[in-house]
Amino acid sequence: MAASSTVPKHDASRKFWIGKTGVLTLAGFGIRVRMQRGHLEIEDGVGSQRRKITLARVGHGLKRLVLVGSDGFVSLAAVRWLADQDAAFVMLERNGKTLCVTGPVGSSDAKLRRAQAFAIGNGMGLEICRRLIEAKLQGQEKVLREHLNRQTTADTIAHSRNQLSSTESFDAIRNLEANAAAAYFREWRDVPVAWPKADLQKIPAHWRFVGSRQSPLTGGPRLAVTPVHAILNYCFALLHAETRLAISALGLDPGLGLGLHTDTADRDSLAFDILEPIRPRVEAWILDWIAKEPLRRADFFETGTGNCRLMSQICSKLSATAFTWGKLVAPWAEYVARTLWAGGKSRRTGNSVPPTRLTQQRRTEAKGKVWISEIEPPKTDHFCRGCGTTITSESTHCADCAISGATQRLVSVAKLGRVAARSPEARAKLGATRRRHAKACSEWDASTQPAWLTSKVFSQQIQPLLGSIRTSEIRSRIGVSRWYAGRIRQGYLPHPRHWLTLAQLVGLDSKWRHRIPILAPVGVPRFGASVVL
Repeated sequence: MAASSTVPKHDASRKFWIGKTGVLTLAGFGIRVRMQRGHLEIEDGVGSQRRKITLARVGHGLKRLVLVGSDGFVSLAAVRWLADQDAAFVMLERNGKTLCVTGPVGSSDAKLRRAQAFAIGNGMGLEICRRLIEAKLQGQEKVLREHLNRQTTADTIAHSRNQLSSTESFDAIRNLEANAAAAYFREWRDVPVAWPKADLQKIPAHWRFVGSRQSPLTGGPRLAVTPVHAILNYCFALLHAETRLAISALGLDPGLGLGLHTDTADRDSLAFDILEPIRPRVEAWILDWIAKEPLRRADFFETGTGNCRLMSQICSKLSATAFTWGKLVAPWAEYVARTLWAGGKSRRTGNSVPPTRLTQQRRTEAKGKVWISEIEPPKTDHFCRGCGTTITSESTHCADCAISGATQRLVSVAKLGRVAARSPEARAKLGATRRRHAKACSEWDASTQPAWLTSKVFSQQIQPLLGSIRTSEIRSRIGVSRWYAGRIRQGYLPHPRHWLTLAQLVGLDSKWRHRIPILAPVGVPRFGASVVL
């Protein structure tokens, strides 16, 4: 007997696990990234969800390899394989901390780096920081007006943005940005977060709202205690990694800031400076997400200290957005490089400008086309609001949850219908209809009815044919309600004054034929059964 396997099998020779954006996320224990017979062999996962992926050097489509966690190994040969394929390697923690970023590095221009080092002292750094923070405040103002509908706070941030032009020091810029951020995130606290009905009893009470940006565990954004801020931290880590890759590709030093973030050990100050304008774009995407879709309890877990962490499944989905954030930050990285290059022009010869390796803006403009930097944010999954399973975008509930919801809606609608039927307007309309039909019945003369049109003829010859006639046609022909017409269609015997009209409707009248066969009951011979007209 063949053994039955309980472990799901996947095609290890194809790029089944790589998303459309070229991002592959690894998580679990005992992660292995190594070379085997000229192929990149990857193993990750836990238990029955363990997977093994083999990628050839051609046709793999890998652009980002994101590793979440720290249990496992990556061989030097695998790192070389990624470098040869121009694929970046990013190592993150679930709490949003960037541990390692490697990727394609552009040629290092000493003159450009010298201009970067002198930017703080010659005023170029102050000019660039003003522009970066102005774009960030403008983005926050847009989020407040369009997503949160907080016009007063938006006006406050607009006032802070107008004051940037008069700032003469980095401290003044930092104070304006800090005050605006405090007012901005205060409006986030009470924003509700939707959860599937089945998960409401499984989550802490403070998870039902976005909550404060300042975590009670650290006094800052690190170690978030609510799911939304945990997602924010992880997305900002992806944005940081993409910004570092962009800076390295342009030949700049990620750790040498422009003055907005002070120089400290193990900090990519320039990366944090450049990513500031993109933060509101990430925040707007998350706000739009929680406004349209519920979060799921299975995507989060709470540590013993109250820190909210992300599970591997949602980490993989969020990692797929890295390429989008990289495209958004690319124009700003090139803006900084271009401004620094122009600022150091007096100390070098030539009129060349730095290439646009990230956006290909110069190549696009050379072809006579207009370069557009606007990029659509990634789409999110659509979940059932009852149980949290993935469903199509046209529905709000899965098939199972929709049954109970439809039952409740029918009860509510029926209750509203009964209340509406007892209203004075409905009673007056019903009374008028009854009086009209009673008058029509009393004025009807039975002698005008043809002799051949008896009750037996109608029930056996005309009534069966009415089943093929539309209810709306019966209703309009005899002037009754849709409900009454439906009952006639189902076999109800109407008032005799309607018989001739219904006979004409089905095509049976005195002009059609002189002998109408009568359908005999079941078991009764039909020989000779007819009506002579």
